[in-house]
Amino acid sequence: MKGNKELLTVLNSLLADELTAINQYMVHSEMCENWGYGKLHMAIRKQAMDEMHHAEWLIERILFFEGTPTVSKLNPMKIGKSVLEMISNDNNDELFAVNAYNKAISLARQVEDQVTVDLLSKILKMEEGHVDWAEVQRAQIDQMGIENYLGSQIEAPAC
Repeated sequence: MKGNKELLTVLNSLLADELTAINQYMVHSEMCENWGYGKLHMAIRKQAMDEMHHAEWLIERILFFEGTPTVSKLNPMKIGKSVLEMISNDNNDELFAVNAYNKAISLARQVEDQVTVDLLSKILKMEEGHVDWAEVQRAQIDQMGIENYLGSQIEAPAC
């Protein structure tokens, strides 16, 4: 089925955002693992997996519309040098994603594509969950201090 050209362009733009997020989250996750913050590693890794699902769903939709998914385009990544910088960078990107998904939903409604509206709304809800997670982490850092926060992110060694 031929899709709306403007909507296909937007879907590919969202795909680039998701592919970038996957890479950024994976680097941040592995940095946390390397630093010994196992809980944070797993939490960020889960978000990377969520972004992989988003990319997969966008690719499926683009293909359904007989479009070509652009998987070779990545946006600039913002790799943090500290845990606080990582969380802040990821949160800023998620806020950008929430805005982009809201605009894309508006366009999908304009072209009367309810299935795409539903898909984008599902992804939007997950992105809002990522924003909420980052805001909770930042609040914990503010309330307990970075040292105590990082101490809470260390997993006990397996015996």
